[in-house]
Amino acid sequence: MKVIDTINQAKSTVFSFELLPPLKGNDVTRLYKTIESLTEFDPKYINITTHRDELEFKELPDGKIVKRTVRKRPGTVAIAASIQHRYGIPVVPHILCGGFTKSETEHVLIDLNFLGIDNVLALRGDGLKSQHVFTPTENGHSNANELVRQIKNLGKGKYLEEDLKNNTPLDFCIGVAGYPEKHFEAPNMEQDMFYLKQKVDEGADYIVTQMFFDNQVYYDFVDKCRANGITIPIIPGIKPINLKNQLTVLPKIFSIDLPQELATELAKCKNNDAARRVGTEWAIYQSKDLVAHNAPSLHIYTYGISDNVKEIVKAAF
Repeated sequence: MKVIDTINQAKSTVFSFELLPPLKGNDVTRLYKTIESLTEFDPKYINITTHRDELEFKELPDGKIVKRTVRKRPGTVAIAASIQHRYGIPVVPHILCGGFTKSETEHVLIDLNFLGIDNVLALRGDGLKSQHVFTPTENGHSNANELVRQIKNLGKGKYLEEDLKNNTPLDFCIGVAGYPEKHFEAPNMEQDMFYLKQKVDEGADYIVTQMFFDNQVYYDFVDKCRANGITIPIIPGIKPINLKNQLTVLPKIFSIDLPQELATELAKCKNNDAARRVGTEWAIYQSKDLVAHNAPSLHIYTYGISDNVKEIVKAAF
């Protein structure tokens, strides 16, 4: 079932979550256990992240430096298919601009269609760690609105090879990302809203937000979207804090603010267990409030940790 249909047909807030594929060399057992621990709460869909190749430099014993390309978390398509067929829960694989050509993207979308997967989240993705600014892959997309356009074109039976015959349309539900506190590269919120509107105008079906810790930021963001003619559902993304160092790491990496009350309580924590308790209680507070305000879905970034997510969802629903 498509995410947009699930949301439109739901009479109340639904529950969804996001998972990372296992690191290369690890099996899928832990991921399955995470899913199984949360199925009692009836998740309506599960997002599976995608990771681009990265460049690594290694010094050899003779002093020479060699460059190699690695993908630390392969297998998104296979894992997404296995989850959907194993548990009967719709999956939403992430499709990236960064690290992929248009042709590779088309091939992935064809594979997903063959596997019965009809939901995707279209993202620009991050640049290489060595890049100060995002640089598109040769023959790849520069931004997410171009990626959305390619996916929508496939829905019309328009492939990259114009001379194909008997083209089968590939009809995907497309989610895109929104940034309640603006994308860190955007010069201001107005310009960021312009970029978001482009993705919507290209055919995005819904928006899922980056994590935030102040619900008012989300409500204000929704109001700004509506004022700019964006009418599609806007799903809040919730990230439970699990580690004490996330007090400083999350704002730095994601360019977000933590409310002073939350920051004060985390600063008091003596260890990760205490920080995890504070983070769980804060996520419960956020989730209850979002459900009370009829958010379309409560989308939780689990990163493979499920015990606190169970506590949050049980409290919120």
